[in-house]
Amino acid sequence: MNAPQNLFSSVPKRSSRAPAAPFLPMSRAEMDKLGWDSCDIILITGDAYIDHPSFGMALVGRLLEAQGYRVGIISQPDWTSVEPFRALGKPNLYWGITAGNMDSMVNRYTADRKIRSDDAYTPNAEPNKRPDRAVTVYCQRAREAFPGVPVIAGSIEASLRRIAHYDYWSDKVRRSVLFESKADLLIFGNAERALVDVTRRIAAGENIKNIRDLRGTAFLVPQGWLPDDEWTVHNSTRVDVPGRIDKQPNPYAMALEDPKQCALDNAAPEPVAKPVIIMTREERQAAAREKARKTVVRLPSFETVRTDPVMYAHASRVFHLESNPGNARALVQAHGDRDVWLNPPPLPLAMDEMDNVYDLPYARAPHPSYGKAHIPAWEMIRYSVNIMRGCFGGCTFCSITEHEGRIIQSRSEPSILREIELIRDTTKNFAGTITDLGGPTANMYRLACKDKKIEESCRRLSCVYPTICSNLGTDHSKLISLYRKARAIPGIKKILIGSGLRYDLAVRSPEYVKELVTHHVGGLLKIAPEHTEQGTLSKMMKPGIGAYDEFKRLFDKYSIEAGKKQYLIPYFIAAHPGSTDEDMLNLALWLKKNNFKLDQVQTFTPTPMAMATTMYHSGKNPLAKVTEDSEVVETAKSGKTRKLHKAFLRYYDPENWPVIREGLRRMGRGDLIGNGERHLIPATDEGASMVREDRRVPGGVPKGRTIEVAPKRAARGGERKPASTPFMAPPSKVKPSILATIKTKPKAGGSNKR
Repeated sequence: MNAPQNLFSSVPKRSSRAPAAPFLPMSRAEMDKLGWDSCDIILITGDAYIDHPSFGMALVGRLLEAQGYRVGIISQPDWTSVEPFRALGKPNLYWGITAGNMDSMVNRYTADRKIRSDDAYTPNAEPNKRPDRAVTVYCQRAREAFPGVPVIAGSIEASLRRIAHYDYWSDKVRRSVLFESKADLLIFGNAERALVDVTRRIAAGENIKNIRDLRGTAFLVPQGWLPDDEWTVHNSTRVDVPGRIDKQPNPYAMALEDPKQCALDNAAPEPVAKPVIIMTREERQAAAREKARKTVVRLPSFETVRTDPVMYAHASRVFHLESNPGNARALVQAHGDRDVWLNPPPLPLAMDEMDNVYDLPYARAPHPSYGKAHIPAWEMIRYSVNIMRGCFGGCTFCSITEHEGRIIQSRSEPSILREIELIRDTTKNFAGTITDLGGPTANMYRLACKDKKIEESCRRLSCVYPTICSNLGTDHSKLISLYRKARAIPGIKKILIGSGLRYDLAVRSPEYVKELVTHHVGGLLKIAPEHTEQGTLSKMMKPGIGAYDEFKRLFDKYSIEAGKKQYLIPYFIAAHPGSTDEDMLNLALWLKKNNFKLDQVQTFTPTPMAMATTMYHSGKNPLAKVTEDSEVVETAKSGKTRKLHKAFLRYYDPENWPVIREGLRRMGRGDLIGNGERHLIPATDEGASMVREDRRVPGGVPKGRTIEVAPKRAARGGERKPASTPFMAPPSKVKPSILATIKTKPKAGGSNKR
């Protein structure tokens, strides 16, 4: 598993001004126009086919096309019959299967496990165009359509289900998706290199069952299988438990006092002298890396983690510690009499490789067969540009790190500027505004560890938690340069930043904040504190609310200097593991104190393999060593408690008042119910209809958007009068708990009922 060759080493360089190629075929008629009698590879996706690099199947299809293969796409097939899977005939090399850009269960169900009424990745947002656990269903149907053709699964759904995982929707631990889908190979993470390599090898006649050495791949093998005799197994199937303590010998005791024993020792042969080898630090590290390259870590088996939450948490911790491609070892997990083998994660793409992937001849539009259908996901990204991949934040509720990795992979400045010009020149109805210049985060572009050797040996779960690593470069100058050059392109009127901002990094560069606020905020800026309470934030691996306060100070300062009235859009999560009723109450009080009224709120959804999901399922904290007696993480699981936590985020909504009143009384916080300024909610529902009507903020901000309300907002048409009793104490720099500023103590006996 050495570093592979450049992805495009054998592909002729394409001019960035070359016209887009025809769409990849979705029908026999389109194949006939291209003069094809068959496809080499057929890709099956749960999304509408949009030929744009933001959509996985388009990117994969164009990548394989650039390597000289004929690629067809079957989009959103009717899975109740095998016939739609035969539409393009039998693929010469293999099937490529994906659920789409989103996990199919997240796509189809809300956080309350209710079926969604729409699908943003489907024409006209029509629901029910993909099955539950789409990867499994599509793989099975493809196998049925043409038995014997290799099946390769990929994308985020397969990636996050590559080992035994807790499934929120069935409330149980499920086997690796390899067992249920019966795929021959699973490619996880950044798939480009593995996909190109496996395609070349299958095309050369190699059996897919023998392709076992590619990074970023997982497959099934007989239990105990090893690639060769040089491999060793590191057993991590148990947590540490106390063992027998041997008695320490007395250093002053006379040794060998038994004359018979002395005679035996004297008769023993002389020990063979071995030379002491003194190695430099670099030599020791090289030896350790070489040993790790031939070591596989055995995780607790599926049968164990299915029934033992502590072992599930232990397996999760071990898995995440083996995620840095610079030092990660292979992993193996038994499922009955077979093993799931996971090779180390893929190496990040180099900048020129990223450029080539995004410079491919995309049509940058939905397939013509959709006509004038409205596809929300396309409308959202059609004028945006992806500038990087990956995230070193490591937020426990997010799957970006598990899928794309912690190492930031960035495109070059010229490549990004070329794409902006391409949007300007070729995208229909473009009015001069680029809606986003970002990626998983807005401001990690070109940020990296200061030393490659340190990066390759690091085993931290996050580069920015609990503090920003001293080895992490936080210089935003390259991003500032990109912003300035992008908005200077003729015909570009505005460059907006729509990706989530990592504000604890942004405050390290006030110049960046000024550039952002002055030129790239369209009145509203998304930001994600997620919570205010340290107990919850520590389970999220998010910075304290003080970092938000510092960013807000800079945001307000530079907005005033620019003469603009701009607002922050904060995002918060309800019912996250570690978040108690009191934590959510404190957050609600903070929201009211700061005059926030959130329209769109989010309840925690446990997604496969995320560390927060481990906390939800096991009740253990995998951010530290896991044992039977290690930290217990309380989590809101009952529908009643999750509803209360969500209601706290929308404390101002009369529909939530009955739920909040009941919760406050149960918590012994009835003192927060009343009609005064210091109360959270009123004692009665009187006037609720007037409150519902008062949902539009002065200044023309549309209803349904999350905004920060100006301090002198009109309550119901008139200016707010000073309260005789202030709602909260004046703000301070240190805010351990909002609740601490209210003098009334909770009544005895208040608790969280789960």
